[in-house]
Amino acid sequence: MKDFRKYIVFWLSQSISQFGSAMTSFALILWTYEQSGSALSVSLMAFCNYVPYICASLFAGEFVDRYSKKTIMLLVDSVAAVCTVIVLALTMYDGLAVWNIYVVNAVIGFMNAFQSPAMAVAIGKMVPQEKLSNVSGMNSFSSNLVSVLNPVVAAFLFAFGGLQVILLVDLSSFLFAFCVLAFFISIPEDGARKEKSNQFVGTKAGFQYLKKERGLLVIMLTMALINFFSRLTYENILSPMILARSGNDSVALGAVNAAMGIAGIVGGIVVSIGKSKKNSIKLIYYSAALSFLFGDILMAVGRGSILWMIAGAAASFPIPFIMAGQNVIMYKRVPKEIQGSVFAVRNAIQFGTIPIGILLGGFLADFYFEPMMQSDSGLSNLLSVLVGKGTGSGMAVMFLCTGLAGFTISCMSYRRKAIQQMKRELDEENLREDSNL
Repeated sequence: MKDFRKYIVFWLSQSISQFGSAMTSFALILWTYEQSGSALSVSLMAFCNYVPYICASLFAGEFVDRYSKKTIMLLVDSVAAVCTVIVLALTMYDGLAVWNIYVVNAVIGFMNAFQSPAMAVAIGKMVPQEKLSNVSGMNSFSSNLVSVLNPVVAAFLFAFGGLQVILLVDLSSFLFAFCVLAFFISIPEDGARKEKSNQFVGTKAGFQYLKKERGLLVIMLTMALINFFSRLTYENILSPMILARSGNDSVALGAVNAAMGIAGIVGGIVVSIGKSKKNSIKLIYYSAALSFLFGDILMAVGRGSILWMIAGAAASFPIPFIMAGQNVIMYKRVPKEIQGSVFAVRNAIQFGTIPIGILLGGFLADFYFEPMMQSDSGLSNLLSVLVGKGTGSGMAVMFLCTGLAGFTISCMSYRRKAIQQMKRELDEENLREDSNL
């Protein structure tokens, strides 16, 4: 019998480990920027993490479906801990170089391609169907709480204890989560283990399933575009835009980031304590459309920290609802025996656009939008009515573009035939479930 209380213990331990890992990531960004003074070197850290993750996701699904989910998670966590120990040893002997961090990020990204679908399948086995939406909200809550707290705590520890102290804290959090998973958490496994086959068989099975479930594929493609636009603007140029338009006011930037994190936390709480939503399709697309409409566009036209904070909150609050809606549909529609393959394919599709957004956002800002808005062209003068003039106005135009594009894509995707067909099927399933109560 599934025990939700055990999942809460598992979630708490993983959240603590996630906090430790996030502090290490933030500290490594600070260390790398101190060494190189280059924003590109920092962007490459994320790039080196995502590319192996996407490539490995193409064959991770079959592996996850075949083997114990608990064992996979323990092995992946152990590899990540070994990487942290290596970085710690290098710092102790003054041997750490920026390229070492790129390699470590690549290894961790590769291993996370197995960790993510394994955890997704494990959640489906541990948690009752009616609690899946709540679990998604809990995960959003912990993720946003980590995003708010980790820069503050990591910056303090980095300033007074250095990188080594943060690495030791990370290792302690790993050890705690590892022991909880190893000794206190049991994850049900299928009775019969699949026969060995080519690792790409799982990827093929995942894509074949999505060819039949066109609605799920459309949702994944929508999420891929959302991730692209997010990395293009919020994850890439938000900080330089606010600093440029506020006269390098770091307090304003901190307030906007705090507003985004708090809104994400509130959204996660609402999802985690609320009842599972029957119309998950509408939840996904309405939430995405509102996030772009009130988040990106208001961020573009805003001229002060108050409006930017409201925009950041409007962009972040709907995100937990998007993820909850997608997860409910995935667990309901995908057969358990191929969930690992489908989740892995989903990760490859949805995260495949992130490296492109990471590299493209800064390039477009520096070499196209900012110079265009500093010119005296007709287009520049027209757009300046909405976003103003001066440094940072080109990046504001980028937010305007992503807001309009994201809102339009969300509305158009919701009207797609495959999405409407899936919506009708889910409505019928909900009616049958309600009639059986």
